[in-house]
Amino acid sequence: MPGPLLYRPPPKWQVWTAIGGAVAIHFAAVAIAAIRPKEKIVDLSDIPEATVEISIEQQQEPPQPTPPPEEEPPPPPPPEAIPEEKPEFVEEKPTPPPKRPPSDKPVAPIAKPKPQGPVGPMSMSSAKAVAVSAPRPEYPYEARRSKITGSGVCVMSVDPSSGAVTSAEMAQSTGSPILDNAATSAFRRWRFKPGTVSKVRTPITFTMSGAQY
Repeated sequence: MPGPLLYRPPPKWQVWTAIGGAVAIHFAAVAIAAIRPKEKIVDLSDIPEATVEISIEQQQEPPQPTPPPEEEPPPPPPPEAIPEEKPEFVEEKPTPPPKRPPSDKPVAPIAKPKPQGPVGPMSMSSAKAVAVSAPRPEYPYEARRSKITGSGVCVMSVDPSSGAVTSAEMAQSTGSPILDNAATSAFRRWRFKPGTVSKVRTPITFTMSGAQY
């Protein structure tokens, strides 16, 4: 029977040979990694400078065509060559009436008829008969308090067409302006029938009892 199998270690020189090879491979890898390729420096001083000129050509507008010369208008024809246009229809104008020779006598204007009325002042008694409105003069309070009295004559001017009194004036004063104003203010309000009277002469007397005419 064979004997038991026993492990036999390899010889030492093989072990050292394997370790030395591994170390050699490691150092070789580190040395290769440390080696870097040097960058080449390019000297640009020897390169010649090139100048590029860029010219932009302006777009020129095309020349415009020259306008043709203006033709002068033909001269107008002489007046003799223009035919006269005759109207188709001519309206006949009526014959004007003969003018009358001017007369030497001036034409008098037509006067408006004036309403007839009595000429000259009318008395108070006759005027009362044709009076439409005849307010009585009042005796003023100032004259009564001062006991002023007096007599006078008032003349009324009447418009014959309307019968209205246009003015009243004292032809003879009573001697007191207060009494004169009372008489004229009352007689201005009088009215008469149209065409009956033109002027009225009225005597008037102021007493303490009142006005009398």
